[in-house]
Amino acid sequence: MTKHKFTVTAARGMLPLLATELVEMGIKDTKQEQGNIRFIGTLEDAYRVCLWSRVAIRVLMPIAHFTAKTTDELYQGIHDLPWEDHIDAQDSTIAVDFNSFRSKIHHTQYGAQRVKDGIVDRFREQTNERPSVDLHQPDLRINVYLKNNQAIVSIDLSGESLHKRGYRVETTQAPLKEHLAAAILITAQWPRLAKLGWGLIDPMCGSGTILIEAAMMAADIAPGMNRDYFGFLYWKQHDEDIWKGLKAEAERRRHSGLARLPMISGGDMDARAVEAASANIAEMGLSERINIEQRELLDWPSQASSLPTSGLVVCNPPYGERMGNVSELHYLYESLGNIVSESLPAWRTTMITDNESLAQYTGLTVFDSTPFDNGPIPCQVVCFRAPRPVSSRAQVNNEVVEQQDSLVVEQQDSDVQPQQDLELSENAEMFANRLKKNLKHLSKWARKNKIECYRLYDADLPDYAVAIDLYGEHVHVQEYAPPKTIDATKAIQRLNDVMQIIPQVLNVPANKVALKLRKKQRGTQQYEAQASQKQRTKVTESGLSFWLNLTDYLDTGLFLDHRITRQMIAEKAQGQAFLNLFAYTGSATVYAAAAQAESTTTVDMSNTYLEWAQENMALNGLTAEKHRFIRANCLEWLETAQQAPEKYGLIFLDPPTFSNSTRMEGVFDIQRDHVSLIKMTAALLTKGGTLFFSTNRRDFKMDNKALSSLNITDISHATLPKDFERNPKIHYCWTISKA
Repeated sequence: MTKHKFTVTAARGMLPLLATELVEMGIKDTKQEQGNIRFIGTLEDAYRVCLWSRVAIRVLMPIAHFTAKTTDELYQGIHDLPWEDHIDAQDSTIAVDFNSFRSKIHHTQYGAQRVKDGIVDRFREQTNERPSVDLHQPDLRINVYLKNNQAIVSIDLSGESLHKRGYRVETTQAPLKEHLAAAILITAQWPRLAKLGWGLIDPMCGSGTILIEAAMMAADIAPGMNRDYFGFLYWKQHDEDIWKGLKAEAERRRHSGLARLPMISGGDMDARAVEAASANIAEMGLSERINIEQRELLDWPSQASSLPTSGLVVCNPPYGERMGNVSELHYLYESLGNIVSESLPAWRTTMITDNESLAQYTGLTVFDSTPFDNGPIPCQVVCFRAPRPVSSRAQVNNEVVEQQDSLVVEQQDSDVQPQQDLELSENAEMFANRLKKNLKHLSKWARKNKIECYRLYDADLPDYAVAIDLYGEHVHVQEYAPPKTIDATKAIQRLNDVMQIIPQVLNVPANKVALKLRKKQRGTQQYEAQASQKQRTKVTESGLSFWLNLTDYLDTGLFLDHRITRQMIAEKAQGQAFLNLFAYTGSATVYAAAAQAESTTTVDMSNTYLEWAQENMALNGLTAEKHRFIRANCLEWLETAQQAPEKYGLIFLDPPTFSNSTRMEGVFDIQRDHVSLIKMTAALLTKGGTLFFSTNRRDFKMDNKALSSLNITDISHATLPKDFERNPKIHYCWTISKA
């Protein structure tokens, strides 16, 4: 793909934040300068910055560089450029931004006029037509920066400042700009805290900018998602397919992220501000996700009991420049500090002020102070420690992370009502009807068999390629990656249909519906976290209890298609030594232990899943010393176990289809390696013992000839639950014993 040079601008103090954003977007070839960052990348990279940067102001694409000591040289240099490659003369509009630094042309308005003249005259000479001028939202915005008499001419791909997100329909006096609100939240470490499940309140919310930006960050919503205008949309070199793909990716991330949104709440003493904030929140589609009400600052302590243990208080309080009398403001800052210290002791606080001395009146301990500009006002973003932090440890991505400020708390369920009847397209109506039919059919079966977790829908209709699982009162949706031949816009519309219809048909709040994109996993991806909130829910199966996590990982912690397999294991477990290899969250171990297995040994190389397995056992009161948990590469452990005296009367072997994990040497492939794997495992069986072997590789073929020394019985059909009957290749399963 063709590479270009781009320049991204940002406000004072925000370049380090922008640099981090670019790295997170995969943009590596960067150079930081005063007020901007230059990078070399593809058009897709530039579009991604326009869509996803929370702190950038503009994305410029330089197209020319020439000397311009006079306005005539400026005119001629512009006139000579091939503007016909960028825009048509007829029925098109342009706008020009001109800035000068240490150059002989210092009158910016006249400089912009000469640039416009050069473009218009070229078109007149070629076609006898000319583009019009539109200063608001032109088809092409041209940026000319004259520095030391050297003109840099760029196409402004952003079109207008990227801080304009498209959700501000109502405003208040001196509103906080969106990119500044985002910078405040990033400085306060909100993206990390949100992943840990912390709450957020803004007790002086004004028009709601901080609340909306906080929700967009926590829910992984692209800041440019609501914009209907960018500078590249009518540019002749615009790549519509790339843009559609990025918008589709962003829409999927939004749907998935909303399920992980922690508690976000705000208020203001001014009823007009609350009205404006409510309108802006509604425009962003977050009315059911952000709680806002008219409330005096001193009334917030009454809400403390309903808030999470830990969180972030963040606000833009009045300060000297806005109020005119610093001496009259200290009481406000004192009150805020007292509220946090007495009612929210495990909460951090962050504020922006033009007078850092005011922050001292809070009585809170500062741990960071960062300069930013609020319009023309130089300000500081001041971050305070929690007065009485609660120490805890949370495990993220198999690494233990110290949380110095709080316990990880489970998400607070908002009081959200199911959606009202929707106007559906013909295809969407077909999907809704299929969902209703499946629910009527399977819910009776589930109630009769005391099953609360089951698959309701699995790509029954080709146009709606999702799997929908019910976990008690929660819904887990997996979208199968659409083929590249499917138009991205259509794929997203179908996904939108799914996410709107599910709450209505199943009568569940939208915040209890979690979405993930299902795709083939490679290497360490099977163990990677999608998020890190530790938001768990407890479910029951066959009278046993299990912890699930519907948001943080690709899978939830309980493979529903193995429900019957687990029951078969339980039937054979009494009095047996049980071995669970590649154990995941240990659900098979729970079944075996509850069925009075003599002992259990659970082996997995992921600390996350091994601890999860222990928690599942503890949840069922199965904590005796006879239950062992071993963190190890199962292949290496099996090789070592060949020399050990321990034998097992019952073994469950459910390996990944493929792995090149950094914690494993070489590459494991179940089709290629299953013979050696099964032989090593079967060698650990006692006489008369049983090995259950399963794989979900769809094209798997058992090499019976190479394993002729073993008794092998295919039980795939017998282990297929009713809710998976439409997908008979969900897994294959065999019982194996020594001949």
